[in-house]
Amino acid sequence: MLRSLAVLTALALPVVALAQQPPRRPPVVSPEVKDGKDGKKAVTFRYTAPKAEKVLLAAGDIPSDKTPPAPREMKKGENDVWEYTLDVAPGTYRYQFNVDGARTSDPQNPMASESNATVWSVVRVPGAAFMDTADVPHGAVACVTYKSSTVGKNRRAHVYTPPGYETGTDKYPVFYLLHGAGDCDDSWTSVGRAADILDNLIAAKKAKPMIVVMPAGHDSKFAGFGRPMGDAPAARFEDDFEKDLRPHVEKTYRVKTDRADRAIAGLSMGGLQTLNIFAAKPVDYGYVGVYSSGVFGNNDAREAWAKQHTAVLSTAAAKEVKVLWFATGKDDFALSSTKGTVELFQKLDHKPVFNMTDGGHTWICWQQYLNEFAPKLFK
Repeated sequence: MLRSLAVLTALALPVVALAQQPPRRPPVVSPEVKDGKDGKKAVTFRYTAPKAEKVLLAAGDIPSDKTPPAPREMKKGENDVWEYTLDVAPGTYRYQFNVDGARTSDPQNPMASESNATVWSVVRVPGAAFMDTADVPHGAVACVTYKSSTVGKNRRAHVYTPPGYETGTDKYPVFYLLHGAGDCDDSWTSVGRAADILDNLIAAKKAKPMIVVMPAGHDSKFAGFGRPMGDAPAARFEDDFEKDLRPHVEKTYRVKTDRADRAIAGLSMGGLQTLNIFAAKPVDYGYVGVYSSGVFGNNDAREAWAKQHTAVLSTAAAKEVKVLWFATGKDDFALSSTKGTVELFQKLDHKPVFNMTDGGHTWICWQQYLNEFAPKLFK
């Protein structure tokens, strides 16, 4: 009898424990995308924070009437859920929540984008056909590790290979695509939608099938943008690119190695890195793209950069670059640097093309720039 009571008591314990649990909250959906006004979509962001005093939505790529876009204050509603709804044009955007001063990604959203020091959540608002995932043949994106003699350790890059690469034997032209300050080699595919953009362009026969290499522009040992304080050696991204990454790509992938089959472009910090790489060996690159960038600083800084590279850039071979293309938004803080750099190349008797667009220093523009630049390659 005692044994039977003990068994019944043991069986009852989970029921008692379950009864003491607080009631389950209704499921939270975030982000939620619905039809909005004027061709836009209404996107609702939600975050559960019972004890928070203030929750902000930080989404710098989503247009705002403030420059730069300020975080939006979310409103606390039922079940301790904070909400914010805004109309957004079709596209792909990053965002985070700021909960009483602490940044966090959206726990309800598995779509994420890495940057150099944090992780962002990503919302895809359908309707931007050029970067929507379409019913077309798809390429593949690999996360690649290579040994860097420049910094003495392994480094990472992302590599896009076009549809059919794995089952074929053909060689392809190669396009090196660099990110901006604060981002990483994941950024061009996760928020920049490079793979979808290339898939759609190739399927429409607007762009040649190509391999796209997206390196990591930051390292604790690199000098320049994002270098931490301290005594880290002044290694250069450009050295890692030329001595380590490019040889690895040309050894590992079926890439063509003629100048006419090699392109390079970058945004912001990556745009300046692109200019440095091109200026060092202009005969290596047939196509050069500079997005929201240029030689940063005042005219003296640009004159110093030009003086350093004039001898090489003034050669007839350097001027045979097929495309030297700049694009920057009219609200971009880099606009003056872009204009000054375009003028610098004009003085060196190059023929740069400058496309001033709407918008600022955001991924909304850079996605568009890639879509415009890629069809110009390898013609």
